[in-house]
Amino acid sequence: MNKKVKEVFSFLDNKFPDARCELHYQKDYELLFAVMLSAQATDKSVNKVTELLFEQYSTLELISQANEDQIEKIIHSVGLSKTKARNILLTAKILVSQYNGKVPSNKNDLMKLPGVGRKTANVVLIEYFKIPEMPVDTHVERVSKRIGLVKESCSTLEVENKLKRIIPREILIKAHHQLIFLGRYLCKSQNPSCKDCDLQNICEHYKKLLK
Repeated sequence: MNKKVKEVFSFLDNKFPDARCELHYQKDYELLFAVMLSAQATDKSVNKVTELLFEQYSTLELISQANEDQIEKIIHSVGLSKTKARNILLTAKILVSQYNGKVPSNKNDLMKLPGVGRKTANVVLIEYFKIPEMPVDTHVERVSKRIGLVKESCSTLEVENKLKRIIPREILIKAHHQLIFLGRYLCKSQNPSCKDCDLQNICEHYKKLLK
């Protein structure tokens, strides 16, 4: 681990020692559907609708037999509800018919499911299966570029691969949650709280602000 990476995660260990996934779930498919719903939505808003969804449909089989319009009605407030409802229903059917009702732990299998992209698959892998990955959402991409862990020009996939190279595998899962907390609660998209951040001396974004 290079000096800059050490400094970043030493700060994050102090600032966000208990960073974790803030989506509520109890079962593997509940996590999968919650992550699918979280696209362009806050975890708080997703938790509200999944509580209703999983209360009304208490098993994966019941979800797979549900009416798409009913699912859409329940999840309407998170946005993109029509597409998300269709993907949840189709995915539930596939999990029941092809995977014995279990969410697969293989990234390629996950990404074949309707509505499951690379980020969603990686979140399920690190959160449920504890497989070290680096899901790149808007928070992770923003803060890693601002600090200068990766170049501004990097694509999402390049950000993922670079972070996996420079962050030790044994702390990768914790590091992912800490980067999200940094972006969610301190280094926000608008009006980041630079005055409350001890990374000013190494942050490329802050250096630009000083100029």
